[in-house]
Parts: sequence; structure tokens; C-alpha cells
Amino acid sequence: MYAIIETGGKQYKVQEGDVLFIEKLTANDGESVTFDRVLAVSNDKGLTAGTPLVSGATVTAKVEKHGKGQKVVVYKYKPKKNYHVKQGHRQPYTKVTIEKIKA
Repeated sequence: MYAIIETGGKQYKVQEGDVLFIEKLTANDGESVTFDRVLAVSNDKGLTAGTPLVSGATVTAKVEKHGKGQKVVVYKYKPKKNYHVKQGHRQPYTKVTIEKIKA
């Protein structure tokens, strides 16, 4: 059984027990979060696709930890103009474990 959920502007295919790194959530470590934006659910009866969401379907996950990704260096340069700008960015994330898919 799997489901396709939407969170943080991205779509993820999840199964029970999967570990995901998603856009940062406001929930604390150890809390349970529920994703209600379920786009599709596949089970033994077949695939149920929503228009655009599957009504009554939810995915429950447990927040493992919060963190930041690896640093991405943004370097702007214009030749012969003495223009150099170096900037770094670390994207925050939330690590979650999928516990239950309810369809």
C-alpha cells in the first residue's frame, strides 16, 4: 500500500515505515503530524486518484528531528567590473517517519 502526498510544494510517494526529508514543519521532535493533502492511494483494491484530493484519506507521520542541509554556495561574478558576491545557504528540513496510511 502506498500513497502520494503533497507537502511543502512537493509531492512524495510514501509507504508505511518510509523515512522522508521534507520542508521544515512547525511540529516538535517526537510529535505526530497528519498530512491530509493525499493525491492518490493504492491498496489491494486498486488505485484511487483524487480530483484533486482523495476525500477522507490521511497519512500519519512521526517527526524524528529538524536540521539543515548541506551548504550551497552562490557566487556572483562580473568580469572586469570588480564585482564579486559570495553567499551561502543551508535549507532547513524535517525528518519524518511514515506510520500509517488511512484511506
